[in-house]
Amino acid sequence: MFRRLFLAVFSLLALLSLSGCGYNTLQSQDEQIKASWAEVLNQYQRRADLVPNLVNVVKGYAAHEKDVLIQVTQARAKVGQLQATPELINDPQAFQKFQAAQGQLGSALSRLMVVSENYPQLKADGLFRDLQAQLEGTENRITVARNRYIQSVQTYNTTVRQFPGNLTAKMFGFTVKPNFTVENEKEISKAPQVDFGSAPAR
Repeated sequence: MFRRLFLAVFSLLALLSLSGCGYNTLQSQDEQIKASWAEVLNQYQRRADLVPNLVNVVKGYAAHEKDVLIQVTQARAKVGQLQATPELINDPQAFQKFQAAQGQLGSALSRLMVVSENYPQLKADGLFRDLQAQLEGTENRITVARNRYIQSVQTYNTTVRQFPGNLTAKMFGFTVKPNFTVENEKEISKAPQVDFGSAPAR
């Protein structure tokens, strides 16, 4: 009887200590990062899905712009080869490769849009204008999702590094998460220039 009472009191104290030392906070912040990251991946996938149609439409009017079309196609293929899983945020090297690939795709799309400006018939094409509007909207969503992820990681990493959260983090294996670097952020935050005048409302 005394032993059961002791175990019950001990368990209660253990739960209270975990709550007080930041364990629940770390769990909550970790889940927020996962949710934010899932949205980042979702929006990047939306962009990648637009690429084949964009390339095909541009090819119909500017087939001789072969180099630019190949660059976009290759950049999209490189993104597709990456295993963009939730576990990616626990692997700094894989995360860095992901950033680089997305940056290359963003740059290639920007070049494609610049080339497209030289073709009035292409800019007037209804399908192209629709894809252009979708791309513009997706780039905005990417920016929002990426910013939410950045903020979530900053909050979590602060908890992991500061006392007494750092003690709990070490005890339960919580480690800092990789975040978008300043250099890469400058690159991938350059949304493709897709404003060709009045786009159809969406």
